[in-house]
Amino acid sequence: MSAIDDSKTSDTTSARDDFKVPPGAPRHATCARDGLERRLLRKLDLRMSIIVVIFTLNYVSLNPSYLTCFIGINARLQGFEQDLHLQGQQYATILSILFVGYIIMQVPANMFLYWLGRPSIFLPSCMLAWGAISALTGITKNYTGAVLARFFLGFAEGPFYPGCLFLISQWYKRDELALRVTLISCGIPISNAFGSLIASGILQGMQGKLGQAAWRWLFYVEGSLTMFVAICAMFILPDFPHNTRWLTPEERALAISRLAGDGDNRGELWDKTSMQGLWDAASDWKVWWFTAAYTIQLLSQSFSAYFPTLSATMGYNTTVSLLLCAPPWVFSTIVAFILSRYSDKQQKRYVYFAASNAVTVLGFIISICTMNTAARYLSLFLMAQVYAGYMVFWGWVNNTFAGEPAKRAVAVAIINGLGSIGNITGSYVWQSHWGPTYRYSYAVCIATIGVSTGMLGVMHLHLKRLNKQIANGKDNEGLGDPVGFRYLV
Repeated sequence: MSAIDDSKTSDTTSARDDFKVPPGAPRHATCARDGLERRLLRKLDLRMSIIVVIFTLNYVSLNPSYLTCFIGINARLQGFEQDLHLQGQQYATILSILFVGYIIMQVPANMFLYWLGRPSIFLPSCMLAWGAISALTGITKNYTGAVLARFFLGFAEGPFYPGCLFLISQWYKRDELALRVTLISCGIPISNAFGSLIASGILQGMQGKLGQAAWRWLFYVEGSLTMFVAICAMFILPDFPHNTRWLTPEERALAISRLAGDGDNRGELWDKTSMQGLWDAASDWKVWWFTAAYTIQLLSQSFSAYFPTLSATMGYNTTVSLLLCAPPWVFSTIVAFILSRYSDKQQKRYVYFAASNAVTVLGFIISICTMNTAARYLSLFLMAQVYAGYMVFWGWVNNTFAGEPAKRAVAVAIINGLGSIGNITGSYVWQSHWGPTYRYSYAVCIATIGVSTGMLGVMHLHLKRLNKQIANGKDNEGLGDPVGFRYLV
């Protein structure tokens, strides 16, 4: 059964109707509504911003570049492999096993979140679990223990990102989503910028403290910090507009009416079950097209997991190489906010995604053509901003499946979960014997980013055609004639 029964659906409909401003209402009534809406958005943005901290911690655990960097670059950290008696491909298995649980868990977790209707409980609970598992990784004694810890860590972390995407899609209008996706996702470039450097400082300063190896302290600190933030998040994160406790009745009515006035039925269509949402998502070819394109796109973005290695090809020592990683990712964060803001303002998605990919290709080409230090460092800036287009992409996905919450919850999870296969295959693109130029790696990235851009170009044209059909009164996609609905393309 759905988490929100018929009585709650009728309550949200009543709240929506109560907050409508009649067309002929005095100007001060409209101004009062606008002022309340701005205050509501500020409150939401402040509370949602804790996701940045959570996502940074999530990505540090998820991204193998940190462990690769720690073990491969700094000789002091060789104790990780020695302490666990790792041989052959065992280290690679420890890195990749996490994605098994991460991929498997996403769809059932988002279905459960839709049924439960309490993101403020579910998401921090998952965070508590992965914090505890991360801390316990520090006490592992052998390969088996490390593999089991990383395997279950993937199950605990899997629900987080698709759950956050579904959460924000239930609060923000379609022309606000790309910027809010950037707000919650900027933990990716932030963790890329400073994660390796901070962890390197921990590892250098904690070696031998209390008789523990430095790499064990890394897991203790990260796990403890994650659990602390999770407890705080339980009191900060919102649920959905109809059941968030800290909203005033006036704010609740406004939150619901905003979505109703956005040209879709997000405030009403909670009568479907999670299983119906699964069927609707699985039977929509657009979900699978987005999934395939996203998988290929992530393969082209695999360079981010090897960013410290690419920085090291400029010939500087370990500390300088890690320091040089930070500015490109800071630049990426700034570009992401600018690009997503304009994407929302212009209500366009594909053109901004394609532009970001084009700049990334330019970075790849520069790295292929020269080993000049200045040119290669410039290329790192151009490549890093690919995450600006990545965040616009997720705004586009949420816009495309805006009408039905049950379907959107599953669609987001399918795309993000199966798309993560691109992260796994991407690890085979950056083979050490292709360095230091990595020309073959960059060539693979150029080819894959071209394919993903072309595939999403096809989707762009298809959605434009559907908009024309909707404008002509046709409804081939079963939209149920939502007044004013148009796909953002």
